[in-house]
Amino acid sequence: MGLPLIGDGRGLYKIHILGNSGTSIHEYIRPYSDFSQSTLATRLSLILGIPHISLDRLFWEPNWKSASEDEFRAKIRAAMEQSPNGWIIDGDYQRRGGVIVQDEATDVIWLDPPLVLYFPRIVPCSPGCPETFREVFFSQNSILWWCLTQHSVNRQRGQSRMREIGVGVGTQLDNRKMRRIGGWGGALQRWVKSVKDLVQEK
Repeated sequence: MGLPLIGDGRGLYKIHILGNSGTSIHEYIRPYSDFSQSTLATRLSLILGIPHISLDRLFWEPNWKSASEDEFRAKIRAAMEQSPNGWIIDGDYQRRGGVIVQDEATDVIWLDPPLVLYFPRIVPCSPGCPETFREVFFSQNSILWWCLTQHSVNRQRGQSRMREIGVGVGTQLDNRKMRRIGGWGGALQRWVKSVKDLVQEK
């Protein structure tokens, strides 16, 4: 089994976390809440001592006002430049600027749990952007409806990326940096432990 993280070869890590996982309401209940992108990013930030940057927070402004594509890309670049010693960025936004993160990352972590695992704990993703009961359950823009309709779409997108840049399997031989973590939590717990062990060995 190889190292859990690739890095730049000099101990610097730029990690992009993406996938179907949502945001956990109960961030301290294990093992299931670890499948939240934000929860995993926070844990890795503490383990590795590098900042966690949320693309949701960069993209969404109060009252669900979204940043323009140019503004969003500028925010992403600025956040990365302010963290020269490494970073952990969670979120996808591939068509709006997330590709910048993927290109700069030394490691891409794809969280791919079953829909039934994370669907019950989906909550609004950015401060200052509340949703009413009607918006959550009955609106076409509901985050719950989005998860139901986009789960398979996002999984197919992740599979496509794995074919290109997956560790040990990607067609881009010099850019194999993405690993998939699925299942019900056990594989993720083992991977996080291996990251801790990697840090302790240094």
